[in-house]
Amino acid sequence: MADQTDQTVEQADEPRSSINPVVFFGSAIAIVAFAIWAMVSPDGADNAIGILMDWISRGFGWFYILLSTVVLVFVISIAASRYGKTKLGPDHSEPDFSLFSWAAMLFAAGIGTDLMFFGVAGPVTQYLAPPVGDGETIAAAREATVWTIFHYGISGWGMYALMGMALGYFAYRMNLRLAIRSALYPIFGDRVYGPLGDVVDLAAIVGTIFGIATTLGIGVVQINFGLDVLFGIPEGLPAQIGLIVFGVIIAIFSAVSGVARGIRRLSELNVWLTIGLAAFVLVTGPTLFLLNALVVDIGNYVSTFPSLTMETFAYEQPTEWLQWWTLFFWAWWIAWASFVGLFLARISRGRTIRQFVLGTLTIPFLYIVVWISIFGNTAVEMVMAGAQEFGEIAMNQPEQGFYTMLQEFPAFLVVGTLATFVGLLFYITSADSGALVMGNLSSYLKTPNDDTSAPVRIFWALAIGLLTLAMLIVGGVPALQNATVIMGLPFAFVLILVMFGLYRALRVEGIREDSREQSMPERLSGRGIGEVSRGRWSWQQRLRRSMSFPSAGEADTFLSDVALPALQEVQQELAEHEVEATVIDDSDEMGIRYIELRAAVDEESPFVYRVSPREVYAPMYAGRSMRAEDRYHRVEVHLREGGQGYDIMGFTQSQLIDDVLDQYEQHLEFIRLNEADAL
Repeated sequence: MADQTDQTVEQADEPRSSINPVVFFGSAIAIVAFAIWAMVSPDGADNAIGILMDWISRGFGWFYILLSTVVLVFVISIAASRYGKTKLGPDHSEPDFSLFSWAAMLFAAGIGTDLMFFGVAGPVTQYLAPPVGDGETIAAAREATVWTIFHYGISGWGMYALMGMALGYFAYRMNLRLAIRSALYPIFGDRVYGPLGDVVDLAAIVGTIFGIATTLGIGVVQINFGLDVLFGIPEGLPAQIGLIVFGVIIAIFSAVSGVARGIRRLSELNVWLTIGLAAFVLVTGPTLFLLNALVVDIGNYVSTFPSLTMETFAYEQPTEWLQWWTLFFWAWWIAWASFVGLFLARISRGRTIRQFVLGTLTIPFLYIVVWISIFGNTAVEMVMAGAQEFGEIAMNQPEQGFYTMLQEFPAFLVVGTLATFVGLLFYITSADSGALVMGNLSSYLKTPNDDTSAPVRIFWALAIGLLTLAMLIVGGVPALQNATVIMGLPFAFVLILVMFGLYRALRVEGIREDSREQSMPERLSGRGIGEVSRGRWSWQQRLRRSMSFPSAGEADTFLSDVALPALQEVQQELAEHEVEATVIDDSDEMGIRYIELRAAVDEESPFVYRVSPREVYAPMYAGRSMRAEDRYHRVEVHLREGGQGYDIMGFTQSQLIDDVLDQYEQHLEFIRLNEADAL
C-alpha cells in the first residue's frame, strides 16, 4: 500500500476563509467557561490547579524532560540526514526573504518580555536556592545563569523547529492546510479532516492561549511594578486590568485596520532597543567581569548540556523546584510551539530543512545567551557583593527584580522608561499575533498565506485578555505557571505524533529520490535516437536553441502548438490502456497559463506533468551587457513535488513526449519502491 503522505488533498469543496465551527466554538466555550469559573471561584480554581499540577509533576515530570530531549535529537538528526536538503516548499521555490531579513525575524522571535522577567529573577533564584547543593557559593554562582540559559536554550527551540518545519513542509510542499492536523496526515490519512483533526487543533489552541496568557500575565505584573516605580501608578489588580484592556484594544485596532506592517516595524524596533539595553548594562556595569562570565557560561552550558537535558533528580528530587522551573519551561515551550512554529513556517518557505533548523537553533539562542549572561551575572554579582535585600526581592517577588536592578544604574528614569516601552511593545505584539494565530488555527483558509477575518481575531484578542485577567485573579504568576504545565500536557502527545508524521512524509521524499536514481533516463534507455524526422536534433539545432530567447508570445504559441497536442496524444494512449487521464489548459492564481497532464496511475499518487512559462533575465555573454528589458521566457516542467528547473521551449512534440515518458516511468518506479517499503 502506498504511503498516504504523497496525496495532495483537494479542499475546493470546503468553506474558505470561514471558521471551523467545531474547533472555534469548542475551544472558545472551554476557555471562556474556565475564565468565568476562575473569576467567580478563584479559590476553587486555585485548589484544582494545584492538585492537577502536583499529579502531573509527579507522574509526568520525566515525560516532559525526556520529550524535550527526543524532539531536539529528532530535528538535528533530520537536518543532518539526506532529508535536510528537502525544501519547505516546491523544489523550484526560492526563499521569500533575504538571509539578513530572515535572520532578523528569527532573532525577533527569540525575544519577549519574559526575558526581562527571568533574565534577572532566574539566576538570582538559582544562586540563592539551587536545586541541589548549598546556595550562595561559588559553585552555585557558576551554575545560576547556566540553569536559566538551559531553560531558554536549544531544547525549547527544538520544539519550535519541529512545529515550524512540519507546518512549513505540509503546507507549502504538500499543499495541505496550514494547521496542526496536517502534520498527522501521513498517519491517519483523511481522518484528520474529521473529529480527530478537530481534537488536535483544539488542543493546540487551548495550549497556545494558556502559554500566551502566561507571557502576557508576566508582562503585566512586571510593567505594573515599573509604572509604580517610575510614575507612581500603584501595583494591583486595577492597574493590571487597565494594562490588559490597553493591550486588547491595540490588538483589536490592528485586526480591524490592517496595521500589521506597523506592528512588524515596532517589533524590529524592539530588537534594537533590547540590544541597546543589554549594551547599556554591559558598558555601565562590571564590564570585565561580565565578559569573563559570558565566556564561562558558554563553556559550562556546552559541557553540562548532555547531563542537564536528562536530569530528573531521581535520587534527590526537588519537587517544588522542578514544578516552578524545568517542568514549567518545557510546558511553556510546548504551549508556544504551535504559535511560534506557524510564524517560523510563514517566513521560511523556500528554505531547506537544514537551513531552517540551523537558523532556528542558533540565531535566536545566541542573543538569549548574551542577554541572560549580562543581566543574570550582573544581578548575581550584586547579591554576592552584599545586596541581600535585592536578592530576596528578585527571588520572592520576581516581577520586581528587573527594575530593582536597573535602579542601581545611572539615568534610571530614562532607562527604566525605555524598558517599560519595550515591555509594552512586546505585550501588544504578542497579543495581536496570538489572536491572529489562534484565529487561523480555528478557521478554514483559502491558502497558507491567508489570514482569518477581523471579527475572529477580535474575539481571540478578547479571549486572551479575559483568560489573562482570570489567571491573575486566581493567583498571579504562580497560577499562570501551573496552568501552563497542565494545559501543555495534551499537546505534548501531539508533538510525538508530529514527529512520526513528518518522518513518514520524509521517507516518501527519500523513496522519490531513489526512484529518480533507479529509473533509466532517455539518453540511456535508447528512446529518442531515431531519425531526425522523428524529432531528433542535430548539434547545430541544439546550439541555435540554447542561443535563442523567446518572447511571451512565442512561449504561448509553443504551449498551444506543441505542448497541448503532445500531452493530449499521451492522454489518449493512456486511455487506451485503461488509465484515467486528463489534460488541463488553464491559468494559475497569478494568471500564468499552464498545460497539465494528470493520470490516475495510483489512487493515492497520481502522475502530474505540467508545463508553464516563466520570465527570466537573459544571460550575459561575449561582453554583452544586460538591460532591464533583457528578459525572455522559458517553458519549465513541474511535477507533483514542484518545478524541475529545466527548459523545454523549442522541443518537438516527439521530444516532449519522450520527456513525459521519462517522468512517467520514474513515477512508476517511485510507486513500486513505495509499495515495497510499505510491505
